[in-house]
Amino acid sequence: MADKKIDVVCYAGYKGEESPRSFLLGDERIEVASITKEWVEENAADITRRRFFRVKGSNGFMYTLCYDEGVSAWFLAGS
Repeated sequence: MADKKIDVVCYAGYKGEESPRSFLLGDERIEVASITKEWVEENAADITRRRFFRVKGSNGFMYTLCYDEGVSAWFLAGS
């Protein structure tokens, strides 16, 4: 499955977009109730860096959100 581009509201600290607070999935705004896991994947071949967040939504479902630093965009991973 391909990643789906989404709009995310973030806490932005000194590094810029750091962690998701809510996101839009279709017409539904889902608040991030908790972040259960965070990790970074880097690809030395094409110098890409993606930050992943496994989150529990306010609707009770789990989601994996990804911030692609190369294109400065958020994605719902594996959607």
